[in-house]
Amino acid sequence: MQKVNYHNIGQIEYGAAFKLQEEYMQKGLKVKAARFGKPEEEFPADDIEHYLFVCEHPHVYTLGKSGHMENLLVNDARLKELGVSFYNTNRGGDITYHGPGQLVGYPVLDLEQYFTDLGKYMRSLEEAVIKTVAHYGIEAGRLEGATGVWLDPDNPQRARKICAMGVKCSRWMTMHGLALNVNTDLSFFGHIVPCGISDKAVTSIKQELGHEVDMDEVTEVFVKAFAEVFESEIVELELQG
Repeated sequence: MQKVNYHNIGQIEYGAAFKLQEEYMQKGLKVKAARFGKPEEEFPADDIEHYLFVCEHPHVYTLGKSGHMENLLVNDARLKELGVSFYNTNRGGDITYHGPGQLVGYPVLDLEQYFTDLGKYMRSLEEAVIKTVAHYGIEAGRLEGATGVWLDPDNPQRARKICAMGVKCSRWMTMHGLALNVNTDLSFFGHIVPCGISDKAVTSIKQELGHEVDMDEVTEVFVKAFAEVFESEIVELELQG
């Protein structure tokens, strides 16, 4: 069973969270570089550690490397009025929104210690979220041809996304991850074409239940589901500095 170092950061600006992920991803990549061309027995199989960071962000739109700028529907002046920052980023996918009341999960894993299958990794992240919302009586699933977690995915008129996903993977080290709408102000999605999909709505746990839910509780449920799906032991991590 793999051990995953877990830390709930709380609210953190998007750029700072990006730097944190990069730092821990680079640690793993340096180990892999040192291994290159050397006998496997010189290195323990588990010498790269795994991490799971969860957080909330202040209002921000992020555009993935395969995204289209025209899916941001407001100009810089309107962004300033709304109090929303904007980042081009190196994850997959198009444009999405992060903000208060949204649970963001950033796993930094060495998939060589799990499975070298990026599709399986995405489906595993989705499964952890499906289990999380099921705890609140919400039945969710997958929409064919799209990533993320959806409600009523088989009904084109009612299909709506509750969790967006986008990752980067380098030499089987991962960063970025998922954004589950919990108590999110969904009006901010009205200023973008979420994930480049114009004919589908977004939703949240609050929207579906008709009331807010406790963020700490949702986080706890998600981390437990993540551990189950990835068959991992969660170890609390205290960040230095």
